[in-house]
Amino acid sequence: MSDEPKKPLIEYPTVYAFKVIGKLEHGFAEHIRMKFSRLMGSEVSRDSIAENVSKQGHYTSLTVSVYLLSEEQRQAIYADIHVDKRIVYYL
Repeated sequence: MSDEPKKPLIEYPTVYAFKVIGKLEHGFAEHIRMKFSRLMGSEVSRDSIAENVSKQGHYTSLTVSVYLLSEEQRQAIYADIHVDKRIVYYL
């Protein structure tokens, strides 16, 4: 067993992709874009979000790529999306 400190799994700053899934409804993608803009403290462009609609058309999966400065920032974003009632699932 080594006494060397463990290397962090994510090295910051980095571009990080959050996956957010919600019901396919009008305004969901814009709701998520505005939420991430608020959390990041700067505009998140539509180009930073990739959307994939489920085969049956009930859900949409958004991949939001943002530039993170720290693990604390990543955890704060997860804490905020965790309590959003419009988000069904997130990774």
